[in-house]
Amino acid sequence: MVAANLVAKDKKLDENNVFEVDDDLKLLKSAAIYGANASGKSNLARALTFMRWFMINSSKETQSTEKIGVERFKLSTETEAKPSFFEIVFLMNGKRYRYGFEATRDRVVCEWLFYVPKSRETKLFERKQDNISVSKTYKADGIQQKTRHNALFLSVSAQFNVNIAEKILDWLTNRVKVVSGLDDRGYQGYTVSCLMDNENKDEILQLLKKLDLGFSDVKVEEIEITADSFPNELPDEIKNFILKNGGRKITSVQTMHRKFDGKGNSVSTEMFDLDDQESEGTQKVFALAGPLVDTLKNGKVLIIDEFDARIHPLISRAIVELFNSNETNPSNAQLIFMTHDTNLLSNKLFRRDQIWFAEKNRYGATDLYSLAEYKVRNDASFESDYIKGRYGAIPYIGNLNHLIDSHA
Repeated sequence: MVAANLVAKDKKLDENNVFEVDDDLKLLKSAAIYGANASGKSNLARALTFMRWFMINSSKETQSTEKIGVERFKLSTETEAKPSFFEIVFLMNGKRYRYGFEATRDRVVCEWLFYVPKSRETKLFERKQDNISVSKTYKADGIQQKTRHNALFLSVSAQFNVNIAEKILDWLTNRVKVVSGLDDRGYQGYTVSCLMDNENKDEILQLLKKLDLGFSDVKVEEIEITADSFPNELPDEIKNFILKNGGRKITSVQTMHRKFDGKGNSVSTEMFDLDDQESEGTQKVFALAGPLVDTLKNGKVLIIDEFDARIHPLISRAIVELFNSNETNPSNAQLIFMTHDTNLLSNKLFRRDQIWFAEKNRYGATDLYSLAEYKVRNDASFESDYIKGRYGAIPYIGNLNHLIDSHA
């Protein structure tokens, strides 16, 4: 998310949406990726998820006979047999790193790690098939022979306590999160654990209240499971099996709502079960609250696929504005999201280099490009021009007039 050399119509965007790393590098605090259904937006999130998992786990979670979880591009005879390419450039402890690999289902074909200690990029290691050359700085001699054909040298290095590799995987594990806006079960658990452990609890509750979800407080507690917790019709042997083999406690999340009398006076409160009695949109916002606060406080990177699913456009905008602000994002956290919400396509919210499009070409391959590549006036209506097809990355819908035969 490198900032382009451009000036926004609203100068506040240049001050709040961008942060300076050094004299030569400025980065963006947020980026939105638009595109038609099946344009490949979600594949970007999936690729990042796989790359992250493979870097962290390939040395310990896979066996020598296992296939690598890459998926070849099946729509071209030229590329269907070629390896998949992954590369990430990131900043860690003030230094720029470039790491990548190419892999087929059967093996890692090549792998590389470079960094910039001062001004020039320098090799830390480079791998071609099973031939791995290592610099003295990387301090990993002898580990080459311990690296399987289907495991990454970086992952193996970290397992054998190579300091640079450990730091990179720690950064990747704790500083970069990829979540799906369609499945919030995983990160709902994170938000619940934050509330139970009093980690960012005040900020999470404040965020939930500010987003006007209709409740005044949240109550989280662990409930002991007993035989009486199950429905009466459940057979005793199943109850005993669950009690013996499952967890003995469950976590209950309840939201507090005010109760009113006939004159509109608040007289008491009612507790609603989050999963059973709140809307799916409320459940999603609750689940996102923990990762959002953690990302903003600690300057992390959060990537959200299907960001707009089940969320009101004003809440989506409010979340983006949290990142595009020096006041609420002093640690320069970054948000990348895939969305269809054109309400966010505004020159009052984004610079042109923060808006990206994913579009499939005639051969079924996805092109990813930025609005900064277009000659667009600063006062142009990004949303209107996008819907009109000026930037591409929209569905071109055929004539549906005769889809249903009324005389049939």
